[in-house]
Amino acid sequence: MTVRRLNNSGIHAQGRFRRYVKVAVLASGGKDSTYASWWALMQGWSIEAMITVKIVGDDSMMFQLQNTEIAQYQAKSIGVKWINVISQGVEDKEIDELEDTIRNLNQDLDAIVVGALRSDYQKTRIERMCERLELISYCPLWHHDSLEHMNSLIEHGFDVRIVSVSCEGLDESWLGEKISKESLEKLIDLSEKYRFNLDGEGGEFETITLNAPHFEKAIICEGEKIWNGNRGVWNITKIQLTP
Repeated sequence: MTVRRLNNSGIHAQGRFRRYVKVAVLASGGKDSTYASWWALMQGWSIEAMITVKIVGDDSMMFQLQNTEIAQYQAKSIGVKWINVISQGVEDKEIDELEDTIRNLNQDLDAIVVGALRSDYQKTRIERMCERLELISYCPLWHHDSLEHMNSLIEHGFDVRIVSVSCEGLDESWLGEKISKESLEKLIDLSEKYRFNLDGEGGEFETITLNAPHFEKAIICEGEKIWNGNRGVWNITKIQLTP
């Protein structure tokens, strides 16, 4: 991989580059990484690749677990390369596996764009990785207001579905639910009553994105609910792009 050293003052800034910028986006298929990819394109930057870390173990401190294969279809819809990194989700090793993949890319890159909201654990490790790779780390959603972010997704036409729930207040009925104005109002009430993060940043729920302003084609999928009494997932069983 060929990298170009950029001024570190650009870290986390928005629109600081005044030239053609090549980036890779860490893409889970969820709402935040999808928003981050849209943000990168809105800067006039070129997304050279969308990189997904597929966790095949039981858990991960860094990356989304459910339905990350949808990122492949998002990449197809946007028209960019998709790279899948297989990981057991072992702490510290998973970031090394991602770093090795980026280092071995046969592409010029200037920066990595991520959808982190408030996880210092995730942000710090991504930044350190980028420092080693001499790349800039961009977190365009960092510390954005939760309600503002959720409303922005709706207002800009992101089709976001909840695919896992794991907190008090969110039951089986939320699996597969679309984030709309109506469902957001319910989510607000529940987050205030049960004191969970409205945007799911604490792992209360995970999402996938089926359509967005920068998609050429929407994604259609079918799934099944799996509920174990106090948490559950909506697993994709069939997926395709619209004709």
